[in-house]
Amino acid sequence: MPLLIPLQSLLSGHAVDRERIIYLESWDATSALHTVCAFANDSSNQGSGYIVISISEPDAVPGIPAEKVPDILQEIRDMCAVIQPEYQPMADTDEYRGKTCIVIWAPGGARRPYSAPKSLAPGENERISYIRRDGRTVVPSEEEQEELRTLAYRIPQEDRPNPVADLFDLNLTLIRSYLKEIGSPLYAASAHMDFADLCRCMHLVDNYPDGIKPKNAALLLFHPEPHRFFPYAQIDVVQFPDGLGGDRIIEQIFRGPLQDQLRCALQYLCNSCITEMVIKHPDRAEADRFFNYPYAAVEECLYNAVLHKGYDIWEPIEVRVLPDQMEIVNHPGPDFSIPEEDLLACRTVCKRSRNRRIGDFLRPLRHTGSCGMGTIRNAMERNGSPGLIIETDPERLSFCITLPIHPQFLGR
Repeated sequence: MPLLIPLQSLLSGHAVDRERIIYLESWDATSALHTVCAFANDSSNQGSGYIVISISEPDAVPGIPAEKVPDILQEIRDMCAVIQPEYQPMADTDEYRGKTCIVIWAPGGARRPYSAPKSLAPGENERISYIRRDGRTVVPSEEEQEELRTLAYRIPQEDRPNPVADLFDLNLTLIRSYLKEIGSPLYAASAHMDFADLCRCMHLVDNYPDGIKPKNAALLLFHPEPHRFFPYAQIDVVQFPDGLGGDRIIEQIFRGPLQDQLRCALQYLCNSCITEMVIKHPDRAEADRFFNYPYAAVEECLYNAVLHKGYDIWEPIEVRVLPDQMEIVNHPGPDFSIPEEDLLACRTVCKRSRNRRIGDFLRPLRHTGSCGMGTIRNAMERNGSPGLIIETDPERLSFCITLPIHPQFLGR
């Protein structure tokens, strides 16, 4: 079955974080089994993992002889049948530099913890719930094992099947449009696939007592009106030309699939709120050029807001454009795993992603490998803007990131 992400996009590092990709120069069933199990456990909630077989690194491609491919694919299916609870990754071939490679896609599972035999030797009874740590597949410590067990009771909200939705609430046109945009091998196959099979291939659905149900993430991305299921799943851009106490307020609301919300809100901000200033100098040919708010910083802030919003909270993402700053407000606040001193220093490195499945689908739409708070800080510095400000409340119910306007735009 064709994979969601083409191999070329994986190797570029744009569609998937590089630490989520494992390269195996040759087929090693035991190593692959343990790594699949670790990706299924996804103890850090970072999303899907990929194993690329017959590549030791992106530039070294030995290739797999064509006659061996069917046997390896069957061995992968047989090998993963020993994982408990039941779990099967997706596996298929792809071409890179004229050589055949096998790619295993292992999304984070919803029924963790998963375990696999320590070895594939006959009579092996020891089972281990492998995890990924520091880019390696390892045996978890006792503390990590306990943490993994607690995750079994905390299935991410976006990864749960929606009991009031139906399979055909998912829109085939939106799905195929997405597949075409990311260059997925599934795009051509989707024209003649059974719809339920297509959704299973993309991990958009799960079994429910009364049938197949779409996951919440699937409804947010591939339903024309996700706010019907998740009230206030939207982005509000509110401009205050005269400040918060002024009489004029310009409001624009963006609804629809998350990827469209994000794209349209960014286009609106680019056209209506971001301005470039050019200052010429009599003593040199080069002019100084800068923006009131650098687009790269605004884009990253809004992308992070969409990725980390709690879609069970009836509050929109709000972008407030004031005369001297832009604020992006989101709910809930940062995870408590981030120390307060790191928040104040704008070092928001979270151990666990809030919406791993949404991240899996949004990342391939971005054409940059960089992301996070460092991207925002660097964009502000390159533009000559003041440093960003992060605020939250003691209960961390909300999160506000403030981009101060470039000083040259004050007092205009």
